[in-house]
Amino acid sequence: MPKKYLKKNVYEAAMERYDFIFTEFDNIYFSVSGGKDSGLMWQLGLQKAKEHNKKIDMLYIDLEAQYKATIDYVYELIENDEYIGTVYWICLPISLRNAVSQLQPKWTCWNKNKKDLWVREMPDNKWVINENNCKWDWFRPQMEFEEFIILFAEWYYKQFGKSAAGIGIRSNESLNRFRTIVRDDKTSYKDKHYTTQIRKNDKPIPVYNFYPLYDWTAADVWGAISKFNLKFNEIYELMYKNGLSIYEQRLCQPYGDDQRDGLDQYKALEPETWEKVLNRVNGVNFGNIYARTSLLGHMSTEKPDEMSWEQYAVFLLESIRIYAPELEQHYYKKIKKFMKWWEEEENIEVDNFYDEGKTDEEGRNIPSFQRIAQAIEKNDFWMKRLSFSQTKSDVERLNKLKDKYKKILGDGDYGKDLQRWKEDQLNGG
Repeated sequence: MPKKYLKKNVYEAAMERYDFIFTEFDNIYFSVSGGKDSGLMWQLGLQKAKEHNKKIDMLYIDLEAQYKATIDYVYELIENDEYIGTVYWICLPISLRNAVSQLQPKWTCWNKNKKDLWVREMPDNKWVINENNCKWDWFRPQMEFEEFIILFAEWYYKQFGKSAAGIGIRSNESLNRFRTIVRDDKTSYKDKHYTTQIRKNDKPIPVYNFYPLYDWTAADVWGAISKFNLKFNEIYELMYKNGLSIYEQRLCQPYGDDQRDGLDQYKALEPETWEKVLNRVNGVNFGNIYARTSLLGHMSTEKPDEMSWEQYAVFLLESIRIYAPELEQHYYKKIKKFMKWWEEEENIEVDNFYDEGKTDEEGRNIPSFQRIAQAIEKNDFWMKRLSFSQTKSDVERLNKLKDKYKKILGDGDYGKDLQRWKEDQLNGG
């Protein structure tokens, strides 16, 4: 049976944790996301910093595709407080999870090559660290978010010595967050279960994450914000008006797994942001704006002028998923093999594919997203346009599709190979 506080509430318990951290550590930074939890953690931390006459630093990783209200809130949090030390406002090209696209499983915020598609202009303030002024030799473009967090902690320690990093997570929000707090294999600071030593490649770093609000509920958070008249991100009020309870509201990176099913809230909350988010990363809304009438017929559509061929390829794959996810997966696997061949045999990675089709000096078709998109558009099941040939496993897969989706085979414009197969199957062959 877990221990419970019998004579103190979560606020009093959190204040004790702050006091312990401020007594034990001289070097402290808080990781702030702009959400309600980290925002509350920061404001309570500033109150304790004043009591202990110490300054705290902030690490804010700006993911570019964020609500305007979130950015406004972060600016509010760092207004005119003498106990704020250094603000590390990170606008670096960091690689992030993209759960809404098959061809682009990751995306890079603040990518200079995509500047014309940025959701926002680069912030112009004295704290911003971007590619132009970054002096960290350990940083490299497209570094994973999780790797950046660890390397920043290591750099911070090397600069200032033993340190503590405030993390505003609450264990009742997810099982993974609960495990972060209670797991047995972690190293804590002086046996305080709400602390965890950071490790790099299984080697400990003298920096300890601490979670002052780990046992709070969403109601506790909003109760404290109300009682102490603290600042909060106005986007939550819009979420509430849009029908989300305080227990459903999340402020995550826009294309991650947590928000894959809730991206459309951007449309209701900040329509001007939604349009830019929609154009920024492949796959955001393609699956919702196209419907098919035939499983294997040619798609009667043309690439919109505002789309690249890469975006159009994703557009087609996402539309197929609506009706036949097995068919989408079939094409996806073929495309991945196509990409892998060019990478291994010709040393051409997918990032270097042309958008429009081209030929080399010998007249060969070199890899392009136009070639991929047109193969999907023509429902080239064998993917002969990508130099594949018909295989026994392909035929077996096609027969399974026929059995499951016979009602939507349709009367589309088939290529001769599929037309021969379709006639054979419909005639009982």
